[in-house]
Amino acid sequence: MPSMTPFEFGNILLVPFPFTDQSTTKKRPAVVISSEAYNTVRPDLIIMAVTSQIKPASVIGEVIIQDWQAANLLKPSAIKPIITTIEKPLVIKTLGRLKEEDQKALQESLKMILG
Repeated sequence: MPSMTPFEFGNILLVPFPFTDQSTTKKRPAVVISSEAYNTVRPDLIIMAVTSQIKPASVIGEVIIQDWQAANLLKPSAIKPIITTIEKPLVIKTLGRLKEEDQKALQESLKMILG
């Protein structure tokens, strides 16, 4: 059941994340990238995928989560530059939250991706 607390930028959630071709979903962690102001008035959240499959050469927009344990992830992980929108009732649970250093890296990544 989803958390009743407001969702914030940097929250790590467990969600059914869609494949980029929209053919199916995979239950995986994701990070909230929409603002608390957006999340308060909208029925959805803007999120990015989190993966434990870290590539040696970083992809543009990918963020290696430095403090993955503090974010309550099971393995070293990275945020993939794959953005989607999900309805709040689809959130399975809140796992944790990115530390400030990782949030800043995510904000820089978003500037690189979105311009």
